Amino acid sequence: MNEFSFPSTCVLIPAYNEAQNIGNTVRAARELPVTDVLVVDDGSKDGTAAFAEEAGARVLRLPYNLGKGAAIQAGLRQVTSEVVLLLDADLGHSARYAAPLVLSVLSGRSDMAVAVFSCRQRRGGGLGLAVGLARWGILVLTGRLLRAPLSGQRAIRSDTLRRLLPLPRDFGFEVGLTLRVLQAGLEIEEIPLPLLHRVTGRSPREIWHRSRQFYHIGRVLLTYRKPVRRLEEIGI
Repeated sequence: MNEFSFPSTCVLIPAYNEAQNIGNTVRAARELPVTDVLVVDDGSKDGTAAFAEEAGARVLRLPYNLGKGAAIQAGLRQVTSEVVLLLDADLGHSARYAAPLVLSVLSGRSDMAVAVFSCRQRRGGGLGLAVGLARWGILVLTGRLLRAPLSGQRAIRSDTLRRLLPLPRDFGFEVGLTLRVLQAGLEIEEIPLPLLHRVTGRSPREIWHRSRQFYHIGRVLLTYRKPVRRLEEIGI
């Protein structure tokens, strides 16, 4: 255990068919000075939930695949901690390096801290279209240029996150959350961290995944063109 501790922090990990990675991710997350690790099994068919429990996580099983954003929001209902640290299920051992995200929020430097992957990995088969669309859309709608608009590694106070609900239930979750945070006048800090994740390739399934992600992001940008709730209306 690290020499410092986080007073009340829950690691929330949405997972869908991540049996190969979830055990290592949970074990690494439990090395962080947090009070809880919650895995939301989003209708997996490969034993993800069992591997997560074996690694020491608390597991919420959803009856079928609802989508990443829906899984996070379902898990949030079971979070009682002051801060929630969102991590992707495929980080593996590198999840242990996520502590600076929580420190940024607890120290008051940011309202939401987002990880920028600083490690070089094998390039995937994508053209960066989804990232480019998200970065451009956030810039146009808020004036803020972000390096990692789709990063799923984020720390935010749980009460702040709840006040920003509802959020997209699909792959548009990160973009929707980012827009709501910036439109509410809150501060985002991007932090380079030595995290690693699975790199997508060019198989038909992976191309279909990126196409869906691109569509979901575009839909969020059209929906969130204007803030639906002013800062004072959400109590921040």
